[in-house]
Amino acid sequence: MSALPAIDIGPLLAMDDRAAVDRAASAIGAASAEYGFFYAEGHGIGDALFDRLEAASHAFFALPEAEKAAIAMAHGGTAWRGWFPLGGELTSGRPDRKEGLYLGEELRAADPRVAAGWPLHGANLWPAAVPALRDAVEEYLAATVAAAEALMRGMALALDLPVDHFAAGITRRPTLLFRIFHYPPGGAADDLGVGEHSDYGLLTLLGQDAHGGLEVRAADGSWIAVPPRGRALVVNIGDMFERLTRGRFRSAPHRVINASGRERLSWPLFYDPDFAASVDPLPIPATTRLLPRWDGIDVHEAGGTYGDYLIGKVGKVFPDLAGKNLDPA
Repeated sequence: MSALPAIDIGPLLAMDDRAAVDRAASAIGAASAEYGFFYAEGHGIGDALFDRLEAASHAFFALPEAEKAAIAMAHGGTAWRGWFPLGGELTSGRPDRKEGLYLGEELRAADPRVAAGWPLHGANLWPAAVPALRDAVEEYLAATVAAAEALMRGMALALDLPVDHFAAGITRRPTLLFRIFHYPPGGAADDLGVGEHSDYGLLTLLGQDAHGGLEVRAADGSWIAVPPRGRALVVNIGDMFERLTRGRFRSAPHRVINASGRERLSWPLFYDPDFAASVDPLPIPATTRLLPRWDGIDVHEAGGTYGDYLIGKVGKVFPDLAGKNLDPA
């Protein structure tokens, strides 16, 4: 197959037509097992909101570097928020050809998780010169979280679990991490916007502009292009979902190559388990078709809480910040 499937998740948002819900859940289960990726249509996020987010994102990345550096990740503390420059993020040990803004759930100092010093929880850093960015991000984040919750209902049904299995358990209080990535044009022929990797969390919902560049590695080793499909979200399974499902859902390697000759923007939401949740496998049969991973890592050996696992992962992405910003003490 040369293209990923597209699934209408509208029934999982409305939850008022059981036959349509079951069809959507079945399609999600099949795509998650075969590809680990699919397009989600009917997600309820309006075109006007996408347009506002895109315009505000372009305005931010067009700022002088000194203004962006005023909210650099070095100022984000344990919340792990802020801007990083071109080449400032590593994937598989190699600098990516992108810059970005790390954001997440906006939490006040009085929130128990922040008060307890939990890493990756806290307040966002916002650019004073682009006030429209905060409004657009917060509205988009709320709408995308609602889509993620709908997807998780479909995932539960696809696994023959109660529809609220995840909402009542590991995503009752999810870890929400949101990014805005900017891929400039140009660079050497072998420069990767993002190198080959798999996402280490539960579920990623990606918005992208019109220029494309995302590719997914199929089980046979070939690369499948994931071009924009209107304003459909690209959904992919992360390593933790592969672990939870005992390999039934696939966490697929992917990469970004910006060959468009234009600036490219993307907006991934990482919808992940509660930071304090155990990441034990679900009570379902293990698959008999475990594929070898691109990096040789066995995600089925992970244990402990999701927070323990996540802290170990993000320190490899920003090694210069990890020792300081990820220490809850």
